[in-house]
Amino acid sequence: MKIELGRNYSIQDLAIIVYEKETMELSKEVRFNVRKGRLFLEEKIARENRPYYGINTGFGELCHVRVGHDELETLQLNLIRSHACGVGPAVQDDVVRWMLVLKILSLSKGLSGVREEVLDGLLHLLNDDLIPEVPETGSLGASGDLAPLAHLCLPLIGEGAVHHGGERLEVTDHRSRLKLQPLILMEKEGLALLNGTQYMAAMTAHLLHQGCRVVDVMLHIAACSSEAFEAHTEPLDPRIHEARGQLGQIEAAQRLRERRPLNPQRDAGLSHVQDPYSFRCMPQVFGATLDTMLHVTQVLEREINGVTDNPNVFPDSDAILIGGNFHGQPLAFGLDQLKVAYSELANISERRTFLLLSGKRDLPIFLTQNAGLESGLMIAQYTAAALVNRCKNLCLPASIDSIVSSNGQEDHVSMGANAGIETLQILEFVEDVLAIEMICASQALFLREKTLPSSSHVLQGLSSSCQDFLKNFRRQVHPNLEERILSTEIRHGKQTLFS
Repeated sequence: MKIELGRNYSIQDLAIIVYEKETMELSKEVRFNVRKGRLFLEEKIARENRPYYGINTGFGELCHVRVGHDELETLQLNLIRSHACGVGPAVQDDVVRWMLVLKILSLSKGLSGVREEVLDGLLHLLNDDLIPEVPETGSLGASGDLAPLAHLCLPLIGEGAVHHGGERLEVTDHRSRLKLQPLILMEKEGLALLNGTQYMAAMTAHLLHQGCRVVDVMLHIAACSSEAFEAHTEPLDPRIHEARGQLGQIEAAQRLRERRPLNPQRDAGLSHVQDPYSFRCMPQVFGATLDTMLHVTQVLEREINGVTDNPNVFPDSDAILIGGNFHGQPLAFGLDQLKVAYSELANISERRTFLLLSGKRDLPIFLTQNAGLESGLMIAQYTAAALVNRCKNLCLPASIDSIVSSNGQEDHVSMGANAGIETLQILEFVEDVLAIEMICASQALFLREKTLPSSSHVLQGLSSSCQDFLKNFRRQVHPNLEERILSTEIRHGKQTLFS
């Protein structure tokens, strides 16, 4: 994909670079603009004998310390090394690829004052699939994602480690093989690389991309559970949702109808008048999640098409301006909202699992035919409940906290990176909970097929696509009325649904 000057990019546009590994390149116009910004920076600091933050001064609380002209390159090198202090497990490679894509996109605007060589170095890492190893924890989400971005950029100076072809490689030991010659960073370049919200933005982009996949799978699972529980289809009637006018709710109801069409005749023959909220209110709950995802997408796409380092250079107005675009508050709020929106998918899923195991609607309790001697799927609901509890605990907003840093100079931070880390964990738990629900739904439908007189018609309430979804799941995770180790089954179910 060629990055063009003046074009805004969506998450979908950039996802093919991250997940399908399409090559990223810069147009001639973008390169000209980058050169223009760099030339302006060099000329301005040469003709003006004044301090410019991070260009010829120290950083953070040390901004008052002037650095001599002959030490400016060392200043940038020291910055990268000293700020690479993250801890914890390595960030997954897809998120790091997002970081590279988004850092390149930001620097390509020409407002950061870096040379083309810096962008070419980042493009080499991305396009040759040399994924820097980035520890998970260390960003406060203001002054940008300093520690994660420092680790991201270590390979540019010939240090750090990369993941390539399934291997973890120390750059200093494999420079020739990786074709990584250390780049000498010039004035401001280290700061431009480290300042920015690309770690928070990368997690947000990945979470939205994966969240869309999870929601799509969840809608199939919810339809299967509804059919297994003999829930009414009437609550999906479009007139109900249009009467309220909530767009996400209208979409969710439509997508559920595509998987389990309206069936008034069958509804009329059911002995129960209405269903519990976890079935009846699925469009309302799912729709609220869709609305939240849309809002966060809009915030994110503004962020990734903007510039979030500091200071910024404006050649056309002869200005180098100091500001705070690195502050991650918009993303921190968005990530905290996603935590709640995704957690509720697990919350309502566990409720449906509970009902499928409750012995109601002519289903045997715990979906076993020999209750007492056998526990059936009883404890699967315990696991789902434990996971939901963990999701709820993680939903405490990270963005309500701020801890003073840099001796008081950086006295308010967003904590957005921690919100992202927690949201990634929540989405993992959501997948586990949904896998448990699908195992229960599949077994409940199997019992209806096996025991009811109308067994040949049990699945007719599902669309052909949803029936195919169920069949594909059963090829990997077979309905089984015998006692077995469910942990293995849940793991296989999750892999089948979400891999």
